[in-house]
Amino acid sequence: MTLPDKVQIVVIGGGIIGCSTAYHLARDHKADVVLLEQGRLTSGSTWHAAGLVGQLRSSASITRVLKYSVDLYKRLDAETGLATGWKMTGCLRLATTPDRWTEFRRLATTARSFGMEMHLISPEEVRRMSPLMDVSDLIGASWLPTDGQASPSDITQSLAKGARMHGARIIEGVRVTGFVTAGRRITAVRTDRGDIACETVVNCAGMWARQVGAMAGVTVPLQPLKHQYIVTDRIPGLGADAPTIRDPDRRTYFKEEVGGLVMGGYEPDPQPWILDDVPPDWEFRLFDDDYDHFEQHMNQAIARIPALREAGVKQMINGPESFTPDGNFILGAAPECANMFVGAGFNAFGIASGGGAGWVLAEWAMTGEAPLDLWVVDIRRFSDMHRDRRWVAERTLEAYGKHYTIAYPHEEYESGRPRIVSPLYGRLKALRAVFGSKLGWERPNWFAPAGMAAQDIYAMGRQNWFGAVGEEHAHVRNAVGVFDQSSFAKFELAGAGAALALDWICAGHVTRPPGRLTYTQLLNSRGGIEADLTVARLAEDRFYIVTGTGFRSHDAGWIADHLPAVGEVRLADVTADWGVLSLMGPRARDVLARVTAADVSNAAFPFGHVREIIIAGAPVRALRVTYVGELGWELHVPIAATGEVFDALMAAGAADGIRPVGYRALDSLRLEKGYRAWSSDITPNDTPFEAGLGWAVKMRSNIPFLGRAALERAAGAPLRKRFAGFALDDPDAVLVGRETILRDGEAVGYLTSGGFGYTIGKAVGYGYVRNPAGVTDAWLSAGNYELVVAGEVLAARIGLRPFHDPEGLRVKA
Repeated sequence: MTLPDKVQIVVIGGGIIGCSTAYHLARDHKADVVLLEQGRLTSGSTWHAAGLVGQLRSSASITRVLKYSVDLYKRLDAETGLATGWKMTGCLRLATTPDRWTEFRRLATTARSFGMEMHLISPEEVRRMSPLMDVSDLIGASWLPTDGQASPSDITQSLAKGARMHGARIIEGVRVTGFVTAGRRITAVRTDRGDIACETVVNCAGMWARQVGAMAGVTVPLQPLKHQYIVTDRIPGLGADAPTIRDPDRRTYFKEEVGGLVMGGYEPDPQPWILDDVPPDWEFRLFDDDYDHFEQHMNQAIARIPALREAGVKQMINGPESFTPDGNFILGAAPECANMFVGAGFNAFGIASGGGAGWVLAEWAMTGEAPLDLWVVDIRRFSDMHRDRRWVAERTLEAYGKHYTIAYPHEEYESGRPRIVSPLYGRLKALRAVFGSKLGWERPNWFAPAGMAAQDIYAMGRQNWFGAVGEEHAHVRNAVGVFDQSSFAKFELAGAGAALALDWICAGHVTRPPGRLTYTQLLNSRGGIEADLTVARLAEDRFYIVTGTGFRSHDAGWIADHLPAVGEVRLADVTADWGVLSLMGPRARDVLARVTAADVSNAAFPFGHVREIIIAGAPVRALRVTYVGELGWELHVPIAATGEVFDALMAAGAADGIRPVGYRALDSLRLEKGYRAWSSDITPNDTPFEAGLGWAVKMRSNIPFLGRAALERAAGAPLRKRFAGFALDDPDAVLVGRETILRDGEAVGYLTSGGFGYTIGKAVGYGYVRNPAGVTDAWLSAGNYELVVAGEVLAARIGLRPFHDPEGLRVKA
């Protein structure tokens, strides 16, 4: 086929993701699209994928994406005439330990919350469903009847035919060699057969996606690893309708194939393939068989299915698969390039994800916005640190090794640490801080009292830090504490057009006079919350923007992408220039007054204001704001002076018992106060009015802003979901999020976050209560509520106002 001179969209890569994206672009959007494949379709890693298709994930949106894949695979052959090999066999997941069983009970609750069918069954039921299995060590299993398996190559070819039927062009044997760019945009794709001018590029190049991205200055942090499985000869007694099996405690999986078994696993000592570029001619190729490395899986598999001992091995597959540093795949708009979108790094979930990933990626590329909350897979969750190939490889190996381990709440990665530390790292470590990591930053999660090991001991119930965090929490409520929040992402927006630009981007009224501070959301065109942050106006033409650590690339990218042409505007990332010490608690003013000559009285320095004050000789941006529900200030300190200012605060507050406090206490404090967390409580799926944040939106003004039109269209109609809090009397309840909310016995939603409120002495959670007929205060108050917690139904009390200080008097004291 002749290469076109110009197209609307170029999709790079002819695996399942690229073909699905081209299919959806052509079918749903009638786009002028060409797909380029350097070899032949499926020839990278798609052709040798095992083909298991599961659907349940911890994210409702990703579960929806995977459910879409299954729905597509069921009907695609009717459209294209090419079979996909889809079989809805159901999936058994086996539990052999109490912690694993607790995990499954929580997953069953999650499934109910997300509208999926999942059952917990006994070992006897497992044996009836899979007679070849030894179930003597099982506690039980989960059963997902709508999961199944498919043929990766058949699905891809069917998608490719569907794409062609809807007008897409697919050209094999064309290698991309670079891009022609103008500013932050690609204007043409360079290939070994000539250039193609285009408006948009979608990088679905599989294990080559990192190299393709690098040609445009885009970081795609993935690492190819060797993944092995075997295909056996026929096994007597194995039916064609046998369920797929995941045996995570033995790190293995199984599926039926032509009367035999496919068996593979995820070992704790995976083998990376290559840190350099993947060869372009790696087409339909495998590595040599490595039975020595695979023996660990073989031994576990034979213990589970003894018939394998006598089964012949027809073939071993040892091929490369792309994995990522956090085990989640990569989708979305590249922050470094205005018109490159990426779909790659599927962590062996490419077949399960392919249909849905192509759907959302096509929508994203056409509209510039994700069609639903896809933060957990958004490429903008990464940062500059992910350009380090060796760090990415080390962390990816750890993530692969965790593929089948128990997902304990609050578990931290250990590899590649410490990566980024604040100036207080040594001081806090000496004070027995136990650190976690967020986007590379070491952050104190909690402080171990004397006589207690300064380390996390993970458990499915209360963890070892529960009591220590309770003491930190109480200290902030009753006295004063200091949080090191230097990892906050910080930006400055300056220039003659800065105020007008922020007025368009921000839903809140951020253009108040200099010296004012505003909490605001950034909305998408649907009125959903793409970010929430604080904006301090330092001068008429200069603003200081503060957002969460993990959202640095995302929020900077969103702002840069949506800056209107309103005059000179300069966006600068100043994260590394400023340390942040949050001084919080009822005695915070007493301590602050001892270290500065500035007037910090309520009259001179009210809530929602910013002032520059001097502490320990350093100019400090003091922001009177709180995320814990107490009197306090965020003190933004020149990074080199952070240690001296911390020492001054600690000395001045000694009489008040000042102490450092960690992020686990911060989370419990904010839960009691009802403060929302972006990416869990508020997302692009939620509007400010649904989230109870309508007070922060400038709807009463005539100022246009992004998302306003969607909010106006919804005005007057009853809200179909509302954010609410829930408290439990059960002293042993552990809330982690995704617990089902019952109103009068009927499921009406699920928790978006959960924890423990030490001040009120109860487990606390938040979530959206849904009702198609509308959610009013009267309807909410009239119901009797319960939460399903790991399968157990517990009585709950709804809270439409914060459980702590509902009037906000302590914050504004």
